[in-house]
This record gives sequence, C-alpha cells and structure tokens, in this order.
Amino acid sequence: MLKSLKLSHLAAGAIAVLVGYTSSVAIIFQAIEAVGATQAQANSWLIALGLGMGLTSLGLSLWFRMPILTAWSTPGAALLVVGLKDVPIEQAIGAFLFCGALLTLTGLTGWFERLSQLIPDRLANALLAGILFQFGLSAFTALNDDTTLVALMGVSFLIGRLWFPRYNIPVVLLAGCLWAGLSGSFGDVQQLDLSLSLPVPVMPEFSFPVLIGVGLPLYIVTMCSQNMPGVVTLRSAGYEPPVSASLTVTGIASILLAPFGGYAFNLAAITAAICAGPEADDDPKTRYLASATAGVLYCCVGLGGATVISLFLIAPQALVATIAGLALLSTIGNSLSHALSNSQNREAALITFMVTVSGISFFGIGAAFWALVIGLVVNQLLTNRTETNAPASAPQAR
Repeated sequence: MLKSLKLSHLAAGAIAVLVGYTSSVAIIFQAIEAVGATQAQANSWLIALGLGMGLTSLGLSLWFRMPILTAWSTPGAALLVVGLKDVPIEQAIGAFLFCGALLTLTGLTGWFERLSQLIPDRLANALLAGILFQFGLSAFTALNDDTTLVALMGVSFLIGRLWFPRYNIPVVLLAGCLWAGLSGSFGDVQQLDLSLSLPVPVMPEFSFPVLIGVGLPLYIVTMCSQNMPGVVTLRSAGYEPPVSASLTVTGIASILLAPFGGYAFNLAAITAAICAGPEADDDPKTRYLASATAGVLYCCVGLGGATVISLFLIAPQALVATIAGLALLSTIGNSLSHALSNSQNREAALITFMVTVSGISFFGIGAAFWALVIGLVVNQLLTNRTETNAPASAPQAR
C-alpha cells in the first residue's frame, strides 16, 4: 500500500484536513462555549472530534478501498450553539449518546441506503455541484482579500495544469505557503496554545426534553444536511459507497466518544470531494489513499488538541479559500457537465443546483436537503408529463 502512496494523495489529504478545520472549527468553539465547558473539557472535545474523524476515515477507507472521509456534523454544531444554552453539560452528553444510538440504528436497519439509491444520477451531480459551488467561488472572491497571494496561486495552478498536472495542487499549496510566509500573512505565532490536552469524560444524564429538543434535531440535521450529501459525493465520483456500514461505524464512534465531546460523526461531503476527485489521483482505485492520509492527519490533529488547531487558525483565510476552490474545480465542472448533459428533464437538475446554491434553510435543515426534495418533485412531474405527451405506438403491420 505504501508503495502506491503519491504526493498527490498526501496533498489532497492535507488540504481536506485544512479545509475541514478552518471552515467550521469556529462553530465548534461556539458550541463548546454554549454548553459552559471548562478549558479541560473544551480541549477534550477537540481531541474526541479529531480522533473520531481520523479513526473512522482511516478504517473505512482502508477496509473498503474507497475515499470515504468522515467529519463532525457542522450543521449539528450550529444547532448546538442555540440548543445547548442553559443545558447542563451532563444532559448535553446524554443527548449526544441518544443521537449516536439513532445513527447506529439507521445504519443497522439499512433504510437510508435504500432511500439514497432512489436519487437519479443527474440530480446527485447537480446537488454536489451546488454544495461545492461556494468553495469554487471563494477562490476568486478571495482576490479582494489578498490579490497578490491569490493571483500567484492562480498562475501556479495554470502552469501546473500545463506542465505537471499530477503535482498541480501540491505545487499551488507550496507556492501559497511560501508567499504567505515571506509576506507575513500568517497570524501571530505568539497566539499558539502550547498547553497539553487530555480527554476528560463527563458522565451523562438523560433528560427527556433535552433528548427530544437537542438529540433528535441533531440526528435529523446530521442525516439530511451531512450524510445525504456525503453519499451523493461518493456516488457522483463513480463509487458505490457502503452506506449502511459507514453509518453504523460513525454511529458507534459517536456513542463511544460522546462522553468526551464527540457529539456526532457523519460522512463528509466537501472534504470528501477533495479526496475523491481527479486531483487526488488519476486512478479512482487508489484515491482511498488520500482519505486514509486525511484520517492519519485528523488523528494527529486530535492528539495535539488546541495546540495543533491553533496552527490552522493562523493560516491566511485567502490561502485556505483559494486552495480549496482550485482543488475542487475539476469536481465542480464534471458534476455540472454530467448533471446537464441530458436534455430530458434538465430543468430538474438545474433547479436542484440553484436551490443548493441559494443556501436556504427551513426548520434548521440546510439547502442541500430541500434542493433534493424539490428536485425530485420537479423530476417526477416532468417525467410524468413526458410520458403523458409521448405519442402512442403505431400498430404493427400484419
């Protein structure tokens, strides 16, 4: 396996971890603050989340030989910021265990996998393109923040596509880091937290109102806003992911790590697209090494706790946005191409894409879920119309 490891695998895994942390770790900090955790408990949350993502990503990737990447539930964290106010941390842990049990039960029953197989490929690709669109757009809007850095990375990207496409993204990342270092764009290293972190368990308490008011919504948003797009991401990349097994593994991880702050784990979508796309490897059969690399790095970050995460926080936001957008460019283009390639019912795919990009949210559930619902309804209506308007078959000559 190590003989097959390439620089592109290492780069894709590193970028996935960088994007995963920098894009949403601030929400995790807000959720920790909302529950009133101590500094030791806050560090424990970061350890549990890092190890949970790392071990599940590494295990699933190596076992199934697919680029299966997991993540913490970002919309779930946003829900916790509001839902955990005035909730004792012991009852919050009880809600996390309840959510983990529901995730495990979902995987064991297999109903979610059967449901996900009903999604047409063109809608799946449209959904993925919509999810990733904002990241692609950020690579260009970042020009307003640091024109020189983004322009340099863009030129490096074009040169790489022409002369060394296999090492394109690693070279872009290296060029961006070098310029950021030389220009002093990195944050103040004196802000680094060098304290030693250890996991701190909290004994759970089970309160029915908290289970229903926090645990159940956490499960729903994790399934609708994270696991469904995660399945779509892998299928759009040409894989048939083991949905039920993945949900079972992430559910069990959520149960085991909940007392330490690992509130919910799920299939990743955006970071998984980085590891499952052509930038990670031309050969789809070995792209799992990119997600396995990310798994190892997640474990390292988790063990480092607040110390390592503070390193991510001093990285220039323009650098992170640009490298993420450029790494996902091919995936966005391929997904849009596949979604709109068939003129039949093209409107359904386009509507799915537009609703996803809109960022709408109802009942705490994000745009990806509603885009899929609306797209499926439109697709079914257009399919029925086409079948109704189809000319009757001519009688056979005798």
